[in-house]
Amino acid sequence: MTDLLAEDLDGRGPIARPSLHDAIVTRVRDMIIEGELPPGSRIHEGNLGSKLGVSRTPLREALKFLASEGLVELSPGKGAVVRQFTAKDVHDSLVVLGNLEGLAGRLACEHASDDEIRDVRELHDRMIEMYQRRDRLPYFKLNQNIHSAILRLSKNEALAYVHGILQARLRRIRYIGNEGPEKWAGAVADHEEMISALEARDAERLSKVLTAHMEKTWERVRNSL
Repeated sequence: MTDLLAEDLDGRGPIARPSLHDAIVTRVRDMIIEGELPPGSRIHEGNLGSKLGVSRTPLREALKFLASEGLVELSPGKGAVVRQFTAKDVHDSLVVLGNLEGLAGRLACEHASDDEIRDVRELHDRMIEMYQRRDRLPYFKLNQNIHSAILRLSKNEALAYVHGILQARLRRIRYIGNEGPEKWAGAVADHEEMISALEARDAERLSKVLTAHMEKTWERVRNSL
């Protein structure tokens, strides 16, 4: 399988020193995604560092990285605060994401190799396994990796780059879109349509499914903002 699975699926285990920076980034990102560090909350470096068993220096570097992803805001004198998005921020971003993914779906059907499509199928099947186990965080990471994989299969670097910026910012928002069995089942049904259209190389159908998926995401999250 090609390297489509870029993220650690479960960053909740012990932090290993050889990849300290990546491990801290993954752990803090997961805490933001799952709401352990809620939007608008100040991140107390001392308390968080003690909890993770790391010093302030690598923690600060990790927070700078998360700020570059748009998940954290850094203010002189105030430190790091988990970014809080307005409903308009979220809606506007999802509209753009939907259009980017719709275009990417068309291009992926045209440019992806059979092996690359099989790799996305493998990610999809692993995601379904996590759904059946109700293991939400690994499910979510596989879900996001599928979206990123389709963007890469478009073979358009500019498109994938812009999409990556917006997708990173909306991780927490996308995660809460799976709260509740009906919402989660709806998201899974969308993904079943996606993989079916991709395997059939049905560009029109895949584009419509991806665009509609973002519209449905807005409906799933709007009352939680």
